[in-house]
Amino acid sequence: MPISGLHLFYLERDAHAFLTWSTLGGYGLGWLADITKIPRYVRDCNNDPKFLQELVEKMRRNRSPPFSTSRFISAVMVAYLWGQMVLLAIPQDEVWGINWNTYFHWFIPLAVALGVWAVGNIGREQGKPWLTIAVSYITYSSRWYFYDDSIWLSIMMFAAALTFETFSKEWKLFPRKKRSLWRRAATVTFCAILYIGLWSSFVYFNGKVTDSNGDEVPVHEALHHFFTSSWWTDFKQSLYEVYAYAQQNGWYEIWKAVITLSDPQGEQNAYRVLGVSPTASQQEITTRWRALSRENHPDKVKDPEKQRDAQDKFMEIQQAYEILSNIKNKRNRRNKQSVRDDF
Repeated sequence: MPISGLHLFYLERDAHAFLTWSTLGGYGLGWLADITKIPRYVRDCNNDPKFLQELVEKMRRNRSPPFSTSRFISAVMVAYLWGQMVLLAIPQDEVWGINWNTYFHWFIPLAVALGVWAVGNIGREQGKPWLTIAVSYITYSSRWYFYDDSIWLSIMMFAAALTFETFSKEWKLFPRKKRSLWRRAATVTFCAILYIGLWSSFVYFNGKVTDSNGDEVPVHEALHHFFTSSWWTDFKQSLYEVYAYAQQNGWYEIWKAVITLSDPQGEQNAYRVLGVSPTASQQEITTRWRALSRENHPDKVKDPEKQRDAQDKFMEIQQAYEILSNIKNKRNRRNKQSVRDDF
C-alpha cells in the first residue's frame, strides 16, 4: 500500500518511508505526489549516470538547494504533528504522585525541530539540526505569552522551518554509507514503536470514554475497572481451565470440542427447532416432526403477509428433520459396521 511507505523503504529512503507511514501517506495526499516521482527515486537509488549529471548541474547553478514549497509545507506539517503529539502524550493529571508536565513539556520544541530536520534530510538535501533546535527552544518562550497552544506551536514550527531553510539546508554531496537491511529495519521499527508509544500515552492517560449515563471516564480508569470486573475474571478463569484441560488431555481434544460447539452440521440447532433432546430416538424425532409439520403448515395461514413467515418456519422444520435423520442413519450404519468388525 502506498500509505505504508514500503516502496520508499525499498528505495532506501528510510526517513521518507517513516514519515509517509506516520502521516498516513502524507496526510492522504503525499503518496499521490510520489506516484509521479517514483521514476526519479529509482534513478536516485541506482545512481543513474544521467540523474547524477543533472544533479551536478543543479548544484553548480545553486549554491544551496532552491526553495521547495512542497518540502517547506511538509516540514511545517510534520513539525506541528510531532509537537502536538508530544504535547498530547504528556499526562494531564499526576501519575504516581508526579506532575510529568513539569519535565516532559521541554521535549515539545525538540520534537518540532526534529520534525523539520527529518523532512529537510530527505533525498539529496541535508542540514544540521542544532540551530533549528536552538531557535525552536527560543520561540518556545512564546508559550508564556500566548496561552492558546495552536498559536505558540505555530510560531515555533514556522520559526524552526524558516531557520532550517535559511541557514542549515545544504546539498548532500556524498551518498550515505550503505547499511545492512536489518539495521535499517531496526532503526525504522524503533522510531515506529516510539511514535505509537506516544499516541498510546495520549489515549491511555488523557483519553476519555463516555459511559451509559453520559459521564466521561478516563481511559486508564476504565481499563482498570475492566480488568477487575467479574466478566474479565470469569473469562481469565475459563482460559486457565481450558489450558489445564489441554495439558491433561491434549490440544486435539480441545479442537474436537471447538468443532462440536461450532455445530458444523447444524445438529444442535436442529434439536432446538424440533424441540427434542439429543438423546431422542428416531421414532421420537419423527413423531415430533409430523406434529410440528401439521401445526405449522402454510396452508393453515390465510393472511398473505404472514404466509411467507409460515413457509420459512415450515421449511426450517423439514430441514431440521432431514439433518437429524441423516445423522442418526449414519451413526446406526457405523455402529452396525463396528459390531461386524468385532466378530
